[in-house]
Amino acid sequence: MDDFVQKTLADFVPAQTEGEGPGFDWKWLAQGVLRLTPHSQVEQSLVLSAGIHGNETAPVEILSQVLDALWRGDMDLCWDVLVVLGNPKALQTGKRYQACDLNRLFGGRWKTIDQGIERERAAQLEQVVSDFFSGSPPTRWHLDMHTAIRGSLHSRFGVLPARNAAWPSAFLQWQEEAGLEALVFHQTPGGTFTHFTAQYFDALSCTMELGKAMPFGQNDLNAFSATRFALTQLLANGPVSVQDSGKSVLRCYKVCQQLTRTGDDFILHIPDDTLNFTPFRQGTLLAEDGNHKQVVQQDTEYVLFPNRLVAPGLRAGLMLAEIPHPYG
Repeated sequence: MDDFVQKTLADFVPAQTEGEGPGFDWKWLAQGVLRLTPHSQVEQSLVLSAGIHGNETAPVEILSQVLDALWRGDMDLCWDVLVVLGNPKALQTGKRYQACDLNRLFGGRWKTIDQGIERERAAQLEQVVSDFFSGSPPTRWHLDMHTAIRGSLHSRFGVLPARNAAWPSAFLQWQEEAGLEALVFHQTPGGTFTHFTAQYFDALSCTMELGKAMPFGQNDLNAFSATRFALTQLLANGPVSVQDSGKSVLRCYKVCQQLTRTGDDFILHIPDDTLNFTPFRQGTLLAEDGNHKQVVQQDTEYVLFPNRLVAPGLRAGLMLAEIPHPYG
């Protein structure tokens, strides 16, 4: 099952669905889903996903490079890994999605959609992840790699799902080693893939936004060298425990309000060319729908993922407040 990414994009269905690689066994579970199990006993499991949105190609190419290194035997594997190419049909067409946004359907939200490729795919991915984490050791990670639609004042950042317990320092430290400049902490559950794995399996999950969405072949993969190196080191050596050094340069934010398109009369007062993490001052009008208005409530709030074109009922943007780094 070498060239897994190219075979997935070509709709290739293998005659042999399991076999052996250099130091690990592999099993093809579905289109775009591959499990890699090391021959030696391991104590951690990892879901490594990309391509949830079909126009976000750089993470898919990074994942392909990492898998190629594994198949060549250039690196060891110390995780039980589930590799997921989220939306193969959308990747084949270069579109964000076919019928609806896959990354809004997890946690059973796909049941509210009557039909479509993404409805079926969300249900399938929930099942394979449930099977994967069933009986797995307590160290569970999920890294879901994306690129953003618009430019950003932080070119690479992570979005972490709501979590009651403290985030382990080794997990946050790894995000910085992977080249992220900022972390955003959600406060409430949502419909993303990482929210699903965190909420239902207590996985340490992060949606990694690694730059701007570009078509296949137009990505400067040298710009992703830190992420690729951090991934190879993680897969070969596992999470490394670290102590608080007080030297983190990561900027940290929490979600303080969500802008939701409530209907056809909804107006988003944020220009289309606004960069992620652009600051807005207290009192600034952000959105309105009839008599309902949303304004900046704190001294300064920063916008993330503004999009006036989403369907009614969906998120049209997030507003953030900056917070201290949990570990210095």
